Amino acid sequence: MGKYVLQRTLLFIPTLFFITLLSFGISRLAPGDPAALKVGVTAEGGIAGRTGLNERTLELLRKQWHLDKPIWQQYLLWLRDLIRLDFGRSFQDNRPVLEKVVERLPITLAMNVMAVLLAYGIAIPLGIFSAKRSGSFADRLVAFLLFALYSLPTFWVGMLAMTFLCNPEYLALFPTGGIRSLFHSEQWSLGRRLLDYAWHLTLPMMVYTYSSFAFISRQMRSAMLEVLRQDYIRTAYAKGLPGRVVIWRHALRNSLIPIVTLLAGVLPALVGGSVIVETIFSIPGMGELSFRALVARDYPVIMALFTFSALLTLVGILLSDILYAVIDPRISFARRVQ
Repeated sequence: MGKYVLQRTLLFIPTLFFITLLSFGISRLAPGDPAALKVGVTAEGGIAGRTGLNERTLELLRKQWHLDKPIWQQYLLWLRDLIRLDFGRSFQDNRPVLEKVVERLPITLAMNVMAVLLAYGIAIPLGIFSAKRSGSFADRLVAFLLFALYSLPTFWVGMLAMTFLCNPEYLALFPTGGIRSLFHSEQWSLGRRLLDYAWHLTLPMMVYTYSSFAFISRQMRSAMLEVLRQDYIRTAYAKGLPGRVVIWRHALRNSLIPIVTLLAGVLPALVGGSVIVETIFSIPGMGELSFRALVARDYPVIMALFTFSALLTLVGILLSDILYAVIDPRISFARRVQ
């Protein structure tokens, strides 16, 4: 296992290099000039109030941001800074990119950790429930409700939730946005501050999570049904073991393998966040940061988010492979290496 992990880790370097190269090229080939956006662009595409000063400012900005160089030179300069763990400065406010990411990361991290716990905490028992009652009315009803949830667009559900649950004309149960009250004070007790955060994040978390547990629960149901048809499960029942023991001690472990595969996409979400949910509910997280960076053609921020997401995707895939061996001892990566 150790040799396999070392080989996979070493493969991160060329894989990450090609991912960043492709991402860099795509971001630079997208239409729009961040320097021109900074100076001001008219509807006709020219610089607003075109003067010699504006032309000089535009030229200085392009030189400062290395936009006057060929794309391959820009990439080499960015790669040089990346090796030194320097992601540059944002084109929007000239702040260090790493500082902006660290500022937004705790909010997105907390939201995604809660979303993962909620999604898996609901999906796994629900999938087992449906698998045990396969073909019954309860199974069909759960399947209908889950497919309905999964098919609803997040932005539509978010807007409906804000309209009917945050509007005084209907039910003002939750605030319209943000992560804390305007009168929030650090002098409050820890319990009061946590309640304030929970009040603001409950509705966004519901909107953020519903499609995830709907999808995961169907995957869990399919995996559990396949395991329940195996001979060793029938043998366990024939020996007189209680159904609870058969399900939770024998069938659950093997049915978790497809669910573990989905974990590979969880880690990038911890950095990427949800653009839709964070924008609708005005949550200052990584999703909102990435959206604003894309609109402003803020290349350093865009590339930093691409790099973090790519690295966490690779780490997530590696963790999934390791968890396979933990869940099922029959899986051995040592044979693959030899």
